Amino acid sequence: MNVNMPDDPQFNGYYQKHLKYLKLKGLRPKTIDAYSRAIRRIGNYFHCRIDNLSSDQLLDYFNDLLDSHSWSAVKLDLYGLKFFYTNVLNKPPTGKTSKDNQDSRYPVRKSGEPAPWCNQQAEL
Repeated sequence: MNVNMPDDPQFNGYYQKHLKYLKLKGLRPKTIDAYSRAIRRIGNYFHCRIDNLSSDQLLDYFNDLLDSHSWSAVKLDLYGLKFFYTNVLNKPPTGKTSKDNQDSRYPVRKSGEPAPWCNQQAEL
């Protein structure tokens, strides 16, 4: 998959903003490189239109990526995209599962519901 910088003014604006947030969050240089590479790769795959991706589009992308890259690369692209959606677009990442909404400190049943003795309303 292509990791060259796409030639699109809107994408370039998002990308530059993404780089600024990566630096301001104090991430390590290798993390910044991996997350920015992920956004370039995703941008090329979706013809620079990454601001409103559906779950199905992401499923196709990550499936195709896994055919040519390691599982580690897939996870880095996922984390980079989550960072992009959360910080640059100020919206929750697309394709969020119900498991993502749960506090991992509490046991969860196979059905996805918290155990009855868990009080998830407690303040952190």
